[in-house]
Amino acid sequence: MQRETVWLVEDEQGIADTLVYMLQQEGFDVEVFERGLPVLDKARQQVPDVMILDVGLPDISGFELCRQLLALHPALPVLFLTARSEEVDRLLGLEIGADDYVAKPFSPREVCARVRTLLRRVKKFSTPSPVIRIGHFELNEPAAQISWFDTPLTLTRYEFLLLKTLLKSPGRVWSRQQLMDSVWEDAQDTYDRTVDTHIKTLRAKLRAINPDLSPINTHRGMGYSLRGL
Repeated sequence: MQRETVWLVEDEQGIADTLVYMLQQEGFDVEVFERGLPVLDKARQQVPDVMILDVGLPDISGFELCRQLLALHPALPVLFLTARSEEVDRLLGLEIGADDYVAKPFSPREVCARVRTLLRRVKKFSTPSPVIRIGHFELNEPAAQISWFDTPLTLTRYEFLLLKTLLKSPGRVWSRQQLMDSVWEDAQDTYDRTVDTHIKTLRAKLRAINPDLSPINTHRGMGYSLRGL
C-alpha cells in the first residue's frame, strides 16, 4: 500500500526532526522544507496528502504560502504550526482556508493525531471525479457529456447512449441487436438501419474534430466496436 505523504514546512531544526520521527513512526512519508518558496515550486508538479506549515518562515509568511498553495490545490488539507496563540492569528489562518491550527509548544503525538483526523475528514467527504478518460475520449455520465480530443461532442440522446455503450467495452464487437437492446428502450420497434444511421452521424461528428482517426470499427455481418484505445 502506498504511504500517505506529508510536507512539513518548518525552519526550526529541532521541531522538524521531532515531527519527522513521529510522523514516520506513524507510517507517513515526510518531506521537510526550511523555507516556503521551494514548496510553491514543487507544488506546481505534485501535491502531498497533508501540508504542515509553520506561520513564521524566513522567506514568506505562512499565511501567504497557504493562500498560494490553496490557489493551486483547493482541496489540500493544511495544518498550521505557530508560536503565536492570539485568537486573531488562529482565525486568520482558518479564514485563509487552513483546516487546523496548533500553537507551540505542542505534543508531537497531538500533531500526528490531528493529521490522521484531517485525512479521515478528507476521505469522508471526497468524491471521485465523474469524468472517466478512455483513450482520447472523456466520459462524464452525470452530465451526459463525451469529449473527443478535449473537445465536447454535441450529441443527441441516442448518440450519447450508443457511444457510451461502445466506450464502456473498448474492443468488444456489439451486434446491432445488442446495441438496440442496450440503447433503445423500445428495441422491438427499432430497425437495424437505425443503429447504422446513428453510427454514421457519430463518425461524422468525430471526424469533424479529428479527420485522421476513425475509432468506430465496422465488422461486416457482425456489428460494431470501438477501436482498442
